[in-house]
Amino acid sequence: MSEPLQQLKKPPYFMLAILFFGAFVSFLNNSLMNVALPTIMVDFGMSDYSTVQWLTTGYMLVSGVLIPVSAFLLTRFTNRALFITAMTLFTIGTGIAAIAPNFGVLLTGRMIQAAGSSVMSPLLMNVMLISFPREKRGAAMGVFGLVMITAPALGPTLSGYIVEYYDWRVLFEMILPFSIIALVLAIFKLQNVMPTKKATLDYLSVVLSTLGFGGLLYGFSSVSSSSEGWKDPVVITTIAAGAVLIILFVIRQLRSKQPLLNLSVYKFPMFALGNVISVVNSAALFSGMILTPAYMQTVKGISPLDSGLMMLPGALVMGVMSPITGKLFDKFGPRILGIIGIGITAIATYQMTFFELDTSNLHIILVYSVRMLGISMVMMPIMTNGLNQLPTRLNPHGTAVNNTIQQVAGAIGTAIFVSIMNSHTTKSIAGQLDGIDPTTLPADQMSLITKTGMLEGIQYTFLIATFTTLVAFVLTFFVKRVDVSKEAIAKIEGENATS
Repeated sequence: MSEPLQQLKKPPYFMLAILFFGAFVSFLNNSLMNVALPTIMVDFGMSDYSTVQWLTTGYMLVSGVLIPVSAFLLTRFTNRALFITAMTLFTIGTGIAAIAPNFGVLLTGRMIQAAGSSVMSPLLMNVMLISFPREKRGAAMGVFGLVMITAPALGPTLSGYIVEYYDWRVLFEMILPFSIIALVLAIFKLQNVMPTKKATLDYLSVVLSTLGFGGLLYGFSSVSSSSEGWKDPVVITTIAAGAVLIILFVIRQLRSKQPLLNLSVYKFPMFALGNVISVVNSAALFSGMILTPAYMQTVKGISPLDSGLMMLPGALVMGVMSPITGKLFDKFGPRILGIIGIGITAIATYQMTFFELDTSNLHIILVYSVRMLGISMVMMPIMTNGLNQLPTRLNPHGTAVNNTIQQVAGAIGTAIFVSIMNSHTTKSIAGQLDGIDPTTLPADQMSLITKTGMLEGIQYTFLIATFTTLVAFVLTFFVKRVDVSKEAIAKIEGENATS
């Protein structure tokens, strides 16, 4: 057991670079599959899209159920051992997926990838927290945001290009050398900087967490692919069972002396408030990343590759702004950035309700990029401010809670917004066809009716997303900058040393 470590005297920049490199590779991999799914279906002779979608759903499920366990892993094992193990699993999974002769082997590779990738974000974030003093965490976490946001955002564009001009296996073949490099660097250069201590794994909590979060994630992610939507018995059953098991999980954590996930982090008001705002912001982010491509491809008839290229400027804006936002956070605090950022997000989201059949591509790019600018000003500052209020010993639990909540919020947000879009689209098409036999209409007229219905569904959903964003806007006014003076930090660490 290592001694408790409050703060490193000097940030281990080279080690952080290795962690960033590994995390970037794994985060990029997360978002490569969506565009490639139709091609994989054809290659393996599959006819059921809901089956091939397991390549993304299953990946998300494995990540979602393992993230809560990351708090125990970060407490019990060294950061070097964890990173090497994670990168080894990720590399093995990538290699299996690249040579997969059938869908089953490909899915197995993706699951192994997810098992390795799931610990990357909590591990990197915890090393960042221990490497930089609280008053300088904003700039450091801004760089982390650059990796966390930019890599997944680049994925669809890169994937679209590769799928159009090359084979889908290239998606794994190009990742493999980079993951091997990260693994080799970690073996020879990575050092231990985080404290460890003996901890007992509560297996019942693991089971409740796995089945609970797994049920929720599976249920909500299955809504859009199910022909029955929210009426699907599987969807209803898995969500209900997941919710009950999570309630039991929470009760057990509150009663346990060594909880798997220490929910006392919610006793800290800025962490709790930041968590709520992050949930709403995550839902807003995912709504844009789902609805915008749907509008461009289905309504405008833009190819997947071109739609990905149109979304690329927004991803680059987020990437450029993340480190800048981090420095602004250190100087001005989270409230002003949150108010401006969510305000911009709400205005841009509302502007998306005015997208039409003939809206210019340049206008779409500008509005989407401005929206991403707003989101980039909120996510890391609000999260960092909340983590600043936690004592060092709760860092692993705080990051695990953040990552788990965002994963669940993304799945729930996506399911709800896609459901709203589909419902309003169906209603709009039915209204246009009131009293008309669809079989009597020319193909081009029916196509126009379908596109118009889809457009109205997307417009309405963006309006709902606007009001959702306004909830976060109001909450941001209650955010207070955490005192990071030496006296305040000593008080935080002292009062919570044994609690």
